[in-house]
Amino acid sequence: MMSTTTHAIHNFSAGPCILPQSVLQQASDAVRDLDGNGLSLIEMSHRSKPFVAIMEEARQLVRTELGLPDHYEVLFLQGGASLGFLTAAMNFLPEGGSMDYAVTGTWAKNALKEAKLVGQAQALTSSEETGFDRIPALPATSSADFVHITTNNTIFGTQYAGDPVMDKPIVADMSSDIFSRPIDVEKYACIYAGAQKNMGPAGTVLYIYDKNQIGKTGRTIPSYLDLAVHADKDSMFNTPPVFAVYTSMLTLRWLRDNGGVAAAQERNAAKAACIYGEIDRNPLFQGFADVASRSVMNATFTAVDDANTADFLSACEAAGVSGIKGHRSVGGFRASMYNALPLESVEVLVEVMREFERTHG
Repeated sequence: MMSTTTHAIHNFSAGPCILPQSVLQQASDAVRDLDGNGLSLIEMSHRSKPFVAIMEEARQLVRTELGLPDHYEVLFLQGGASLGFLTAAMNFLPEGGSMDYAVTGTWAKNALKEAKLVGQAQALTSSEETGFDRIPALPATSSADFVHITTNNTIFGTQYAGDPVMDKPIVADMSSDIFSRPIDVEKYACIYAGAQKNMGPAGTVLYIYDKNQIGKTGRTIPSYLDLAVHADKDSMFNTPPVFAVYTSMLTLRWLRDNGGVAAAQERNAAKAACIYGEIDRNPLFQGFADVASRSVMNATFTAVDDANTADFLSACEAAGVSGIKGHRSVGGFRASMYNALPLESVEVLVEVMREFERTHG
């Protein structure tokens, strides 16, 4: 069941993410003809029975795979996490209250910027002074109403090791590690995640929120930013991104059929151990992120001698290793190892690193 790729390209792209080959095939077929209906998925009404069933299955799969209690709502909306920064603040930051932010990377910094447009928001912790190379410890207590975190930072390759322990409900951007491990959902008032990192194609964003903690901000929220409005319309207040929702549903089916998030966590740990073991062993490379904060999803590393960077990228390209170039904020290399990336692809990258040591060491 775990075979995800049959072609020669090993896709380490940070996003849009790698998807299982079986999902890509089914999604491709549906664009031509959805389940023998004679209509393309992207030309039929979103109010039609076939698509309503797709939306409901996608939402239910989120519930079952994450073990959501009944008082949590699930929505598939648009705008990505970038709109989610503002949406989360509008729906949870009370008038006259405040929200604390753990600033652990570019996207966390942007989330705080958007929240300041809504009300009182401030940094609780920050790793900006050290170049976002680590996850600073969260205090056990906060004077704010909510605490916002970004669970995984794709650019810098840092990640929370588990669910934070706080005395306040947490709002979390989980765009790049959703479904990569089990989570204690009850710790979160709201989780939002762009699909394009670990769940599906760009175009939809998943919201999971506690219905008991919404509708208490004391502000009038524009309809499209009001999560309760979307819930009242069963996640179809406006025409939804049908292809992105359908492909996310297929990916969630694939996740379920391959052991769910617990099995994904085991596979992801094996991939991370493989790449980090080589980074630490190979004298030509060095890791960027602090060891205790290393991301299981995105391994960031650089060449000890920057003169080797271009040659290593060429060696990766020759071996069919794609998307390995690091973000400009860090440089070097970034291996994004989302759920659908097989261990075999990581082993190919490690072999390229070992051969590069032989020829350039």
